Amino acid sequence: MEKIILSLFVSYLLGSIPCAYFLGKIFKGIDIRKHGSGNVGATNAFRVLGPLFGTIALIFDVAKGLVCPTLIAGYLAMADNLSWGLALRIFLGLTAVIGHNWTIFLNFRGGKGVATSLGVVIGLATVSNSLVIVLVLLILTWLAVFLATGFVSLSSVFSAILVPVFMVIFNLPKELLIMGLVLSSFIVFRHKPNIYRLLHKEEHRFYPLKSLWKLFSPK
Repeated sequence: MEKIILSLFVSYLLGSIPCAYFLGKIFKGIDIRKHGSGNVGATNAFRVLGPLFGTIALIFDVAKGLVCPTLIAGYLAMADNLSWGLALRIFLGLTAVIGHNWTIFLNFRGGKGVATSLGVVIGLATVSNSLVIVLVLLILTWLAVFLATGFVSLSSVFSAILVPVFMVIFNLPKELLIMGLVLSSFIVFRHKPNIYRLLHKEEHRFYPLKSLWKLFSPK
């Protein structure tokens, strides 16, 4: 029990590391919370710090969610009891997302948990083949909405809402469904300001197709 409590604490601490914030401070000398949307997630890192640091922040945030339910759970060697092992992985993943959203390093004000939640789902996909299908569908959904609208927030919220729907369709275990509902709720809740801006046509918009055209079109 002591190891499990310690692992949950470590998972929270790992999830709490605000990569985008540290990148802004170290390499740009700025507080990313005072620029762009004020968020410390990968999207604002792309907007404020540029594509290089944005990509680094994205990879790091995904990795936080991936490491916690896989490597930490593997270290605890809970595989003898599959049900408890899955539950432990889910709890470790959720604590990583909680750490990202409410980080101890920034007075419990963190990101929105999309990338870290993605990492959690990737990590848990190693123990559920059906979750792999759900993961692919969610990524395709996010890309389709983003390419069609240019809104990262709308893509994230729409995909989050579909998480439990896809899990029900593919008959995933109830533990994963509960996790999906929690992660979906976290993401929608953390996007309340974005939803407000979307409704009032004030949300920042990317133009991915136009950017690709400029990148590959003849000079």
